[in-house]
Parts: sequence; C-alpha cells; structure tokens
Amino acid sequence: MHDNGRSYDAQLEALQLALVRTQIHGMAHGERVLIVLEGRDGAGKDGVIARIIEHLAPRNTRVVSLPKPSDRQRSEWWFQRYVRQFPAAGEWVIFNRSWYNRAGVEPVMGFCTPVEHQQFLRDAPAFEAMLVESGIKLVKYWLDISKKEQAYRLDDRRKNPLKALKVSDMDGEAQARWTAFSEARDEMLTRTHTPLAPWTCIHTDDKKVARLNLLRHLLLAIAPSSIADDVEAPDPRVAYPFEATALQDGRLEP
Repeated sequence: MHDNGRSYDAQLEALQLALVRTQIHGMAHGERVLIVLEGRDGAGKDGVIARIIEHLAPRNTRVVSLPKPSDRQRSEWWFQRYVRQFPAAGEWVIFNRSWYNRAGVEPVMGFCTPVEHQQFLRDAPAFEAMLVESGIKLVKYWLDISKKEQAYRLDDRRKNPLKALKVSDMDGEAQARWTAFSEARDEMLTRTHTPLAPWTCIHTDDKKVARLNLLRHLLLAIAPSSIADDVEAPDPRVAYPFEATALQDGRLEP
C-alpha cells in the first residue's frame, strides 16, 4: 500500500475530495458514469460504495441493488430491468451486483438454465460495447476475498445486531458452494473481460487497503487529467486488471 506515512482517514479524505471534484466536472460536461461492483458475499461491496458516495451529490448519484426479478421481469430480455437504471447526463450510477447475477449466483444456485447462462456470457461483451460506444464511462470491479476471511465476516454478521440487515439465506451457500462460485467467477472474468469493458480485480481481505486502492483506480479511470494527475497509482498487489494468469498464480483466490 502506498501510504507515505499518512493515516487511512487522511488518504480517504483526499481521495473523496478528488471524487467530489470529478463529479463536479462530470456534471458540468454531462458525463455518464456507470460503476459495476461484483464479488462474493462479504467481499466489501457495501463498504466501498459508502466511501464512494459519502460526499457526492445525492441527486446525481444512485446506488442500484435490485431485488430478485418478478414473474413479469423474468419474462423480459435479461438486461432490460438494468437498462432502466442507467445514468443520464451528469449522473453516476453504482450497481451493487448487476446483470452479472446471471454469471454467478444464478447458475450456481440453479436460478437460470445452462443455456441462459451461456447466452449471457456471449451477449454481455456486445451489450457493454454498445454502452461504452454510446459515451457511458463503464468501470467493472471484481472484489476478491479469501474463503477464511469470508467465513469470518459472515459469522460476524450473524453475531452483530447492527449487521442483522446484511444477513441472508445465501450466506451459508457462499461457503458451501465456494468451489462452484470460483468456477463461475473464472468463466465470467475470462469471457467478459474485453478491451472496451475490462475487469479490475481488487483483493479485499484488508478492507481499508482495498477501499483506498479501488478509489485510486476509479479516479484514474474517470477523472479528468487535471485531477487524475495527482492520484497515486493503486498497488498492483491489491488492484490489477484481470488476465488469465491470475487464475493460476494465486492473485485470485482459488
């Protein structure tokens, strides 16, 4: 971690100030920002989202975490209910899980068919290419966590009454189906990492280090050069672009 002796709070504040300045610039120029956060249960999506949006404009920032689809929505084109949430000019939209449910939870839990899963993996790159070519700034993150750390965090949820709203019926499945989720992740990253819409992997066992490095990466991805030039590069041991070798060299949890 590049801390230069500064505390976590000081680094976070500087990065959040840069995010505020970036959003002001984006609002003035009509930019549309779409951030996708995926990861196993307990990987830290809620925590990093809270730090991203803490000082941003509520009217120009939306966090989307959709419930399971209704019967009517299940009959729609898969991407349809996500498209309804996309940003207009000057807006940032953050997906806390996204259309990638069809590449992770759904196939692992049997909520979609193998044919639907494979169709999604074929369609997603073309769908995202259209978004980027339309001018949307799309940034995709996979938050990676170790099995041991996930077990600790899921247990903490159950014991901490303040985290009662985070407890889910899926928590037990996350550990029981760890290998199946790993296999789904590997196929998802391999099939949907493209030059126009790449995945960035974030190692999250240390929450604070993960947050700082994700914010650095996000700023370098969406901020104008007048702001990005002052942002340190993320630590490549924590935040790195997906590549096939990461599946074998230990960077991604097995």
